Amino acid sequence: MLLTITYTGEETQNLGYLLHKNPYRPQAFDLNHGKAYVFYTEISHERTTAALLLDINPVDLARGKADSGAAGAGGLFDYVNDRPYASSSFMSTAISKVFGTALSGRADSRQALSDSPLDLSASVTMLPCRDTEKLNAVFQPLGYAIRYETFSADDSFARWGDSKYVNLEIAGKVRLRDLLKHLYVLIPVFDMQKHYWVGEDEVDKLLRHGEDWLAGHPEKEYITRQYLHRHRRLVDMAIERLTGEAAERPAKNLNARRLAGIVQTLKERGVKSVIDLGCGEGNLLQLLVKERQFAYIAGVDVSYSTLRRADEKLHLEQAAGSALSQRLKLIQGSLMYRDERFSGYDAACVIEVIEHLDTARLAAFERVLFQFAKPPLVVITTPNKEYNAHYAKLDGDLRHYDHRFEWTRREFSDWAARTAEKFGYSVALSQIGDADETCGAPTQMGVFSL
Repeated sequence: MLLTITYTGEETQNLGYLLHKNPYRPQAFDLNHGKAYVFYTEISHERTTAALLLDINPVDLARGKADSGAAGAGGLFDYVNDRPYASSSFMSTAISKVFGTALSGRADSRQALSDSPLDLSASVTMLPCRDTEKLNAVFQPLGYAIRYETFSADDSFARWGDSKYVNLEIAGKVRLRDLLKHLYVLIPVFDMQKHYWVGEDEVDKLLRHGEDWLAGHPEKEYITRQYLHRHRRLVDMAIERLTGEAAERPAKNLNARRLAGIVQTLKERGVKSVIDLGCGEGNLLQLLVKERQFAYIAGVDVSYSTLRRADEKLHLEQAAGSALSQRLKLIQGSLMYRDERFSGYDAACVIEVIEHLDTARLAAFERVLFQFAKPPLVVITTPNKEYNAHYAKLDGDLRHYDHRFEWTRREFSDWAARTAEKFGYSVALSQIGDADETCGAPTQMGVFSL
């Protein structure tokens, strides 16, 4: 991944003093999962460009995960992904480590220059961005003119559409420290996959680097929400410290209502054993274990680290050898491949999962669930896209950056009917959450029965 910073004007070779990096000597810095290199691609009185290049080792990245357990336990995704190549939180970490003095605004003999707005531009290669309109909304209020280059996902497969990556260039008359602060905060806002755990210390980092610009930004809530990975408690904490006002909350937690409705459906159908496919951190599993009716419960997720957090939340490690450990188990597995461990349950739940799948892979998922696992009861929930009209501050037209699609009520009904008929099920549809006559409710649920 590559970041370049260009200074145009007079005596621009002073960029070396401002960055505290000698323009005539390439330098290397060790990172936790690779190396960072600083070098200058052009040096003159009128134009000087410094480059920050990251070389991330994907094997070292996977093996170095604090919560990966044994080597290789994290699965193939830990080794085959975009992390070494996409501009991400690794770049923010490198900015802080390599340009830390410049980030603080200290420039010793060139302090007056450091305190002055300069004609600066920055180029960020391969920035993950699903909504290019947000580039304008985020950078323009900071005084930048922006340009970006988009790509097709694959020239050989036009139906795959556009890539989620852009090459971004921003330019404006700003202090160097401000440019670095903006990049430090905003690169992870667009990437949304930080390589480290997001905790309360991230609120401090956000407010420290955004202290003199974030509070007045028209997209401050969006930036805060994205930077903190939508962790509601942390977002509320940051917004309150930033503005003195609490962040907006829904009248009632939709997820709690959704999960309660699913548990009630399973109880009414007399289900004794349940498998939660795509269980995440175990929110549904926590409710299921409280009900004695459910004698056997399993949770499946493709992410090993997510299952580790579910294990901690459910206290399974401490429950080793107890009745709970005999009743509940966690399974690492993919919904794209036939797996005998998915079979033998009275019911399968797939809660807010299918919208994260590429549409081209839905057919494989359908066979895994309805043909091979074939539980007598299947409960599926997914967002109702029509209801998105109620979310004024939505990121694009989807509710989550990782959603590949969202269905209207008609689209979900058509898919459910086709799938039920194909695999010999009947299906009943319902809605969860506060509804209106035009848009329906925020969540739609399909209950498939043999």
